[in-house]
Amino acid sequence: MFIKDTIAISPQNTYNNDIFSSTIKQLYGNKFLAIEPEYTGIIKPNQLRRMGRSLRMGIGCALPLLRNYCNVDGIIIGSSEGGLEDCIKFLNQIKDYEEGMLTPTNFVQSTPNALAGQLALLTSNNSYNTTHVHKGLAFENALIDAKILLLENKVKRLLVGGVEEISNYNFNIEKSAGQFKDKECSSSQLIYSNTKGTVCGEGSTMFILESLTGNNNIKINDIQTITFPTEEELHNTAINILKRNNLKIDHIDILIFGMNGDIRSDYFYYRMMEQLFVNQSVLMYKNLVGEYPTSSAFALYLAYNILLKQYVPKDIIFRQEAKLKYNNILIYNHYKGIQHSFILVTKENC
Repeated sequence: MFIKDTIAISPQNTYNNDIFSSTIKQLYGNKFLAIEPEYTGIIKPNQLRRMGRSLRMGIGCALPLLRNYCNVDGIIIGSSEGGLEDCIKFLNQIKDYEEGMLTPTNFVQSTPNALAGQLALLTSNNSYNTTHVHKGLAFENALIDAKILLLENKVKRLLVGGVEEISNYNFNIEKSAGQFKDKECSSSQLIYSNTKGTVCGEGSTMFILESLTGNNNIKINDIQTITFPTEEELHNTAINILKRNNLKIDHIDILIFGMNGDIRSDYFYYRMMEQLFVNQSVLMYKNLVGEYPTSSAFALYLAYNILLKQYVPKDIIFRQEAKLKYNNILIYNHYKGIQHSFILVTKENC
């Protein structure tokens, strides 16, 4: 399946300002909050004030794409928790009002599929509509779902995306569990901090995917997920995904790895680059956006733009090898060292 277009809202200036031509924003703290755009002309003011953060970011990315690319045959969203802040508000109202007069807005936005449903209503789209909520593999499963539909020729064009928000509820619980660093950290030092924990991030990334090649010729060749793997199983999974696509290790020009600065789980990435991918350029991305379950959607956004522009911003380079042209990118990410995924992206007809 081919990537036709993409839009991202993130802690970086990715919405209107191209991070490939402007300065990367340096962040500090234990929360990397997304930079929301002006939604004027995208979302009506009376609708905007009722929307939670994840809904705003998701619709802000998706509606411009849906307006530019008509006849979308389905909407597939990956979101671990959706609008969790609205969910907590709704549950608190049940208690506070003793199941009396509850705010319908919080109820409507309390489930992860609220975004996909709202997009269908706003665009009068009656086609395939689903949301995947598989924690750190939610976005990958959305891609697999899209790939199956496209391969079966049931659809020709899909909107696929991932969205996550930082809520006080999930941040406090995850921080208490040791997921996030005790001390605030700068984005430039995050990956090299050599301490426990990471920083919390959020964002929304949307893609238009098609079955036929377009002008960009940038294709998602394969997606593979694995849970609770041994190191040998993990490396074999990476090798097998290359074999399935008639590629050798040397054919991979760039690796985009999901290092997040947590010394307890980053060793997965280090061992893979030391034992398997020895000569490839390695890029990082969570220093730009933080850690969240569907952050791999942002990694795919980076891969698409790197292949399209044939340029790599220096702020995401972890290890660089000389290359004149980029054709194949392998994205590897894991969530909490449990859920692992690979996405192979290729620029065809090069």
